[in-house]
Amino acid sequence: MKNFSRSALGLLLTSLCVSPAFAATQKPAAKPVAAHDVASPAAGASAEIELVHSLGADKGEQLQKLVDRFNAKTTGPKIVIQDRPWNEGTLPHLMILGERDQQAFLSGATRYRPLHQVMKEAGIKMETLRAPAMMTPTPLDSANRLVALPVGLSTPVMFYNKQAFKEAGLDTESAPPTWQALQGALGKLVAAGQSCPYTTAQPAWILVENTSAWHNEPVIAESKKSTSLAINGMLEVKHVAMLSSWVKARYLHLFGRDDEAVEHFAKGECAVLTAASGAWPTLKRQASFEVGVAALPYHEEYYGAPQNTLADGPALWVGAGKKAADYKVVAKFIDHWLSAESQVEWQRNAGYLPLNRAGLLASESRLLAADLLNIHIGVKQLTNKPVTAVSRPSRYPQRAAVRRIIEEELESVWEDRKPSKLALDTAVARSRTLD
Repeated sequence: MKNFSRSALGLLLTSLCVSPAFAATQKPAAKPVAAHDVASPAAGASAEIELVHSLGADKGEQLQKLVDRFNAKTTGPKIVIQDRPWNEGTLPHLMILGERDQQAFLSGATRYRPLHQVMKEAGIKMETLRAPAMMTPTPLDSANRLVALPVGLSTPVMFYNKQAFKEAGLDTESAPPTWQALQGALGKLVAAGQSCPYTTAQPAWILVENTSAWHNEPVIAESKKSTSLAINGMLEVKHVAMLSSWVKARYLHLFGRDDEAVEHFAKGECAVLTAASGAWPTLKRQASFEVGVAALPYHEEYYGAPQNTLADGPALWVGAGKKAADYKVVAKFIDHWLSAESQVEWQRNAGYLPLNRAGLLASESRLLAADLLNIHIGVKQLTNKPVTAVSRPSRYPQRAAVRRIIEEELESVWEDRKPSKLALDTAVARSRTLD
């Protein structure tokens, strides 16, 4: 898995080719901005274009590098990163928001200006890819146009401590591909003295939503009148029951609903971690041991598995109600972000999936193979098989109330208050009572 699969790349480029879905569908009224125009100041623009984010300290440092490169080549207004919540004070020009912020941001009055509109009005062609079927639909409108730029796309993968594997007599270059094989490896890790063999970030997203998609099993049930969860099938019940037994055996340790587990793994406290693929460069910078990365495990007894995983993560939103000149600066910054150089930098430093053809082709470089192993594995998972109506993502599980239901019922299993089937049945029933 160390070499990027050309067939996976080809499939992704075929399905994610440049298209009107991510660009203006008509000729822009303004003259296209040439590359050298980035150095021209925008008349009437604000002195600073504020950008806030929820990426954390390490990813924030990588974002600052990208912003600094933009600011260095423009004599106009500068992009300034501020460390504050988007909803405290004046609405920022730019906001990188994750799932837990997006619902509040998108509720009520419209607080954003659609990205495709900003780019069209600036006369800058947006060289991004057609929205892939496995990507969260949140940054898209009903016409499949980008209303925000999904700058933080990741998919779940497995990380492991190579030193811990070596001490347990496990293969450090070939991680267990299935959940059954992983269970055997965890037993060896325990025998070698490992107190936390396995942990996971974002349990609801990884252990339920992506595990379902990875096995082509539904997460939601839709009808003309309603939508509800459908996570109480045989796969999910058996999977959660297995994980419950791991909790009791001290094979699996849970630290929270978000990315708390990533920090525990980076400190060397746990030997195996399932988390977003974008965690890769952060883990390499923070861990004192060599980190391995492998595909998300699957259950080999399920026919057709593995299918495909899902791409999700923070998106860059443009605030509404700003000056026309400010939006021109924002468009130039987006154009800078989508350049081949910036795409490679963002993949290497932040670990997120590429956003266009230039980024994908650049990531195929053999010189970057070691740095982009998480990208290679992530793309291979996402394109393992064509996305089906069952294995595609949905906005529904991302709703705060729905996500909370899944998390609460999973925790009732981990705490041995409910068996897996009752907990998942309860989650489905509770989701049917939501508006």
